[in-house]
Amino acid sequence: MKNKIISTIVALSVVGTSSAIDINDNLSINGFVDASYSSSQTDGTATNTDKVSLDEVELNFLFNVGSVSGEIHLDNDNTDTTDGNQADIEQAHFTYSLENGISFTIGRYGSKLGFEREDPAGLYTYSRAYSSAINYGNVDSLVREGLAINYAAEDYTVGLSLDQTKGENLDANGEALNVEVSLSYTGIENLNVGIGFRKEEEAGSNAGSDHLNLNASYQVGKALLAAEWQSMDPEATGSAEQDAFMLLVDYDVSDKLGLAVRYSQEDQDTTAATAYENSKWTIAPNYAITDSLGAIIEYSSIDVDVASGAASADQELFAVELTYTF
Repeated sequence: MKNKIISTIVALSVVGTSSAIDINDNLSINGFVDASYSSSQTDGTATNTDKVSLDEVELNFLFNVGSVSGEIHLDNDNTDTTDGNQADIEQAHFTYSLENGISFTIGRYGSKLGFEREDPAGLYTYSRAYSSAINYGNVDSLVREGLAINYAAEDYTVGLSLDQTKGENLDANGEALNVEVSLSYTGIENLNVGIGFRKEEEAGSNAGSDHLNLNASYQVGKALLAAEWQSMDPEATGSAEQDAFMLLVDYDVSDKLGLAVRYSQEDQDTTAATAYENSKWTIAPNYAITDSLGAIIEYSSIDVDVASGAASADQELFAVELTYTF
């Protein structure tokens, strides 16, 4: 679908849409409005969850003056209320680029790990592949504040980020900076490969976690094939390790009509009482109503295997999403 942005690990920053309104030579603006209707049912419960929602509104200001560029993303995300305030500055950073391919980014920015790390305007489906904390790269809920150093060559890009989670105090609990290393490769036509490792240092002693992400996408004619594997290994004794993988095919039936099919699975290994394995099938036709307005209809079936004796938590989701980009 033309107004859904292909999400790859190659991007050095997350921008809401592929087009922009030029204000002058140094400033442009883009953004999106995302709304949806969703209905979900969980086995063992008598009530459907039906919701009509304005999910997210984002306005991005993009600056470029010589070798310095900058971005400010103003965001009102109805799905993220963790800080008690839906309106927020999602990202705000500036980048100084050298002629040899090295660049330095300072400010608030998203992780480079994860195939589905984009805003809704950059996804192929309404829902994301994973439901748990393994959904690490989601820019709507996980942004960082720090310094990122990147080197871009013709066929690959290498990145290093030294950062902290937004709003955390490094001195409060003796916390160290988070470290993220990422590598993307585009040396083969139509192929994008990404690998990344992140060491997350959280508040409190022995409470961090290590994250590893591998993903790749390949364009074959009208079809995009994508795969991802990632893991989360917590440092705290007794905490659960988590692994997940995803397979996705997005096929352009025509210039306006597309179809995305995705299978994902996530596993948590811990004590018998809390271990689980979730598998999810998603089918999501998408249609470009105009160049700026797109629709996605999604049906997802989620199979939840929990510990023996626990009640079933299988789920079904139906959703209709409209996204307007500018």
